[in-house]
Amino acid sequence: QAQLAESGGGLVQPGGSLRLSCGLSGVSFVVNAMGWYRQAPGKQRELVATMRRGAGTSYADSVKGRFTISRDNGKNTVYLQMNNLKPDDTGLYFCNAFHGGLDFWGKGTQVTVSA
Repeated sequence: QAQLAESGGGLVQPGGSLRLSCGLSGVSFVVNAMGWYRQAPGKQRELVATMRRGAGTSYADSVKGRFTISRDNGKNTVYLQMNNLKPDDTGLYFCNAFHGGLDFWGKGTQVTVSA
């Protein structure tokens, strides 16, 4: 059974950094796309960053220049390096993997940015 698992969330002060990690298990292929979404309290889930094979990376405008998404070559693992964190970055961060109509989601890892 396919399963996505995230880790690396936590409480950090404004201006601090965190690195999120995510791995997909239970599949026999390398997925085409992996990415990160987040949902703040009372708000809709939004795209943070994605990586697609052959199409590069994309970021939400609010995180450009501060966040970096990366993948291990040939593996179903993805990372999100988050620098200069702001209180507005607070939320539940979800990992996503997409391949040929298959859509996998993790349970989320909480990121809280507060002094």
